[in-house]
Amino acid sequence: MDAMKIADRQAALDAYARAYEALSPDGIEVLLALTAPDIRFKDPFNDVCGQEALRGLFRHMFQVAGDPRFVVHHAALSGDTGLLRWGFKAEVRGLGQWRVEGMSEIRFDADHRIVEHIDHWDAAEQFYEKLPVIGGLLRLIRRRMRAG
Repeated sequence: MDAMKIADRQAALDAYARAYEALSPDGIEVLLALTAPDIRFKDPFNDVCGQEALRGLFRHMFQVAGDPRFVVHHAALSGDTGLLRWGFKAEVRGLGQWRVEGMSEIRFDADHRIVEHIDHWDAAEQFYEKLPVIGGLLRLIRRRMRAG
């Protein structure tokens, strides 16, 4: 891969990371402008394709989560794949302050638009274990499965 393509992809990854950190209901379109029309987005709760579906997912997030914020801690690029290490926090009804640490795998097309965004984070530990009733059961299972 030539140096120009690497620089263009790095600039696209950096712009995407900045758009996530600044994400707001009014900023959804800024983020979507960096994606391909048929983008696939997957996280532990969702698997959607297309900008309209992604727009709906973000609108839903802003409806159910109070003051959601992303902070990108690190970005790396290898070929057509970028990695973003991030933190997320929001106020969630019934859970209170919710924090998640995760990694996003970002894949680019030939025009340096994001065609795939796959989030990797432990939904059991960082979400389900915090729920009443089911959380206690999951923590018990985790303790029993732990080595030593």
